[in-house]
Amino acid sequence: MHKLVTALVSTVIFAVSTVTHAQSFVPDPPAVNAKAYILIDHTTGKVLAQGNADESLPPASLTKMMTSYIIGKEILEGRISPSDQVTISENAWAKNFPESSKMFIEVGKQVSVADLNKGIIISSGNDACVAMAEHIAGSEDAFASLMNTYAQELGMSNSQFANSHGLPDPDQYVSARDMATLASALITETPDEYEIYAEKSFTYNNIKQYNRNSLLWDRSLNVDGIKTGHTNEAGYSLVTSAVEDGTRLISVVMGTSSEQARKVESKKLLNYGFRYFETVTAYEAGESFVSHRIWGGDADQVELGISEDVVITLPKGQREQLDANFELNQELEAPLAAGEEVGTVFLQLGGEDIASFPLVTLQSVEEGGLFKQAMDYVKRKFSEE
Repeated sequence: MHKLVTALVSTVIFAVSTVTHAQSFVPDPPAVNAKAYILIDHTTGKVLAQGNADESLPPASLTKMMTSYIIGKEILEGRISPSDQVTISENAWAKNFPESSKMFIEVGKQVSVADLNKGIIISSGNDACVAMAEHIAGSEDAFASLMNTYAQELGMSNSQFANSHGLPDPDQYVSARDMATLASALITETPDEYEIYAEKSFTYNNIKQYNRNSLLWDRSLNVDGIKTGHTNEAGYSLVTSAVEDGTRLISVVMGTSSEQARKVESKKLLNYGFRYFETVTAYEAGESFVSHRIWGGDADQVELGISEDVVITLPKGQREQLDANFELNQELEAPLAAGEEVGTVFLQLGGEDIASFPLVTLQSVEEGGLFKQAMDYVKRKFSEE
């Protein structure tokens, strides 16, 4: 049984709400014409809609998201620099990739990491992928092994990579859920890398190519990434991220029937998410949740709260229906250090727990003197009877 702190909740969590006619009805997600799809909130990871989200499917150029993620990590960790010059090998030569997307790099030429990176993200260049794979890992096979290591670290349990670009390979597959996970990691862990996904065109060697993510031009949504993919086997796929009123959503549609279809199905998901859900900060780090009795200390009360912001995704209009409870691991006894975990906060909606967070001490409490400890011992004994 959780200990209820209703009065505190009503004054702390909901005093900022000004909603008078709350939208509380949330319809079922729209039907999505794709082999697999998922819609998540980036900040909380909450799944808002999904279908066949764990099915392993050919990724096509969605593969380049992992290649890009590794490039971003390598730059952040100082192992490569955007200004590094890469000599293009015969393996990476554009002529090796007829009838597929490429940056049009030439064998023997030197190209900067910065240009190759944009060639991967904006132009979807298969040639640029091979050049960067060789630059980072020495060979495509070694780079594929690195891709799989990162995939495992990210928890992409239904994905496997065999090359850096996404051209068909029976040993290469991903799931919609895993691609949402990867997109979220790109946004959070490599922000400078992710910024490139918003660029609408890139010119190299006097050849201007436009970003294939047509939702970047859609004025009804604030889309700032991320990647398209297509092969005959994979169909048309799209990973998208957009922001509205502080809420960032990530949608993934895989295996649609056309370029237009992947755009339409992605918009369905994003519009549904923004229309019916919001992401809010229920508590801020360091905010006092409750003042609670502590025994044997130099103070009778200790402030308890949250060490990190409590951010949740919930249906629009239901913020005022949130309730909060807490549960202590045991009775509080001095000494206690600031930041010590002493229990759990439970957020509830409609009587159901929707999230839980550690409850910590916001201040230290030292042991009281012998007289204070003796008095508290007596009081505690009487309170237990």
